[in-house]
Amino acid sequence: QVQLVESGGGLVQPGGALRFSCAASGIIFSIYAMGWYRQAPGKQRELVATITNGGTTNYTDSVKGRFTITRNTAKNTVYLQMNSLKPEDTAVYYCNAGRIVAGVYKKLDLWGQGTLVTVSS
Repeated sequence: QVQLVESGGGLVQPGGALRFSCAASGIIFSIYAMGWYRQAPGKQRELVATITNGGTTNYTDSVKGRFTITRNTAKNTVYLQMNSLKPEDTAVYYCNAGRIVAGVYKKLDLWGQGTLVTVSS
């Protein structure tokens, strides 16, 4: 079936690191752009990072220099490496499949299940 399955969440100390994985099935992974969203308590969902099928990346300002999105086409998997984590990064993170339209990431209604990251002492 068509699905995105996430793994890699958890509790981490400020300044620590985590890596998320999102494995796709039931789609031709290589033709999709992929993105990571997050939603903190009381906040709206925001787009954190994107990667095109050609490997071009984009990040929201708050994570630039700390987060890195990559993809492995052979494994149908997209990753988010999160370094120097801050309490403000605490959120549920969602993998998303999308497409690039006029240079802009447009989400499709294909989501991972959501994975909680808690950054706390």
